[in-house]
Amino acid sequence: MRALDRDVTDAVWAAVEPLLPVPNKPHPLGCHRARVPDRVVFRGILIRLITGASWETTEQLLDHEVSDTTMRTRRDEWIQAGVFEHLMNEAIAAFDRIIGLELSETAVDGSLQKAPCGGEGTGPNPCDRGKRGWKWSMLTEAHGIPLGFEIDGANRQDMVMLAATLDDVDRRGLLVEIETLRLDRGYDNAMVRGVCAQRGLTDVDIAKKRKTRSRRRRKATRQHPGPRWVVERTNSWLSNYGQMRRNTDRRTIHRLAQLHLVCVLLIVIKLIDWRNRWSPIR
Repeated sequence: MRALDRDVTDAVWAAVEPLLPVPNKPHPLGCHRARVPDRVVFRGILIRLITGASWETTEQLLDHEVSDTTMRTRRDEWIQAGVFEHLMNEAIAAFDRIIGLELSETAVDGSLQKAPCGGEGTGPNPCDRGKRGWKWSMLTEAHGIPLGFEIDGANRQDMVMLAATLDDVDRRGLLVEIETLRLDRGYDNAMVRGVCAQRGLTDVDIAKKRKTRSRRRRKATRQHPGPRWVVERTNSWLSNYGQMRRNTDRRTIHRLAQLHLVCVLLIVIKLIDWRNRWSPIR
């Protein structure tokens, strides 16, 4: 998969390494085993995120260079230090500096995924016969770059998650720059309009709900998806990652960390493609 290409992992690691917490001092008697390099642990986290493999399988894929326990422990340390969230903020800032965020057109949409192990922040999936699942609600700009998101159980309605999604964008200082926000017909109600108005969003384009009519009539009056397809494409990209479409973690903080990291990978890949496109041929 593209996210495991050397140029992508090297670029992400260069941003991750300065953010990692300083490890504890070694044992004074020198009787502990040597600490596993953070780079090896990070590669294991990437492999699990991309393939959807278990921690034990990831350990085997790494030829037992690092144990599954060490990977989980190091991941929790990095989450506590805010590494993944800070990494996403840096990635968004880098994209804005190099290419430029296009906030004249933004859109929000949700995406349902499987969560077979259940745990906090999951719920019965209405699209999967009531099996346990989770959902993210995401706002993207015109290039498809994620600017903020919220996660919850699969049974949570998109419109209920909108306020938290917008607040996440606001924490990055980008909400005030949004010109047009586009939403599908599932957001067509007074509560959503009130949420947007409270946050200063005046140009909100919401697709109108269809009235009950015959199938032939409905097909003839189908609305064009417009710029909303961009957020749907981003959700599709994220769903290609194994731990996104079938998440086996049982805690919300772990899913949030994975979502932050997968958004960083998406942004880095776009920046590398932009570099390769515009670099002069030698």
